Amino acid sequence: MRRLGSWRHLAARFWETLRAMPLGPAEASRVRELLRSDVEQALFFGQADVDQRHAFEAAQRVAGIAPARTDLIRAALLHDVGKGLAPLGVIGRVAASICHKLRMPMPKSWSQYLRHDDLGADALEQAGCEATVVAFARHHHRRRPAAVPEEDWAVLEASDQKTPEIPGDAIR
Repeated sequence: MRRLGSWRHLAARFWETLRAMPLGPAEASRVRELLRSDVEQALFFGQADVDQRHAFEAAQRVAGIAPARTDLIRAALLHDVGKGLAPLGVIGRVAASICHKLRMPMPKSWSQYLRHDDLGADALEQAGCEATVVAFARHHHRRRPAAVPEEDWAVLEASDQKTPEIPGDAIR
């Protein structure tokens, strides 16, 4: 079952969208160091600024918890790349999320945005990304897949939800 998150989570993401700053040059450079191919770079940088910022911050949180786990850092960094493959503006995202939460019919482009997890995971799999990266992209709105250990999943989920207390410069 696909989970969108609580109304509170969606409201927080909306405000985050309105005030998100593009990555700075040093941040973008660090992202490029973590990405392994031109395809990964195209997927990451094909996202809206808000999604790049969210992914970068999620990766920072993972790096603060598990600095040696590049697979988990990359999973956090790439988990939402499907949003760039189903682009909607802020209003479209809000409308799609509300329609989904209320189980209302919606245009196909909105439904595609709500499938960003599968779209991104398929693209990452085709790009040859490691299994953990693909699994988190596909399942971050669902239950943990059996192939990902519980402790790894807990770190990834916490990074996406902004729950761990992590130093701000963890992925220098």
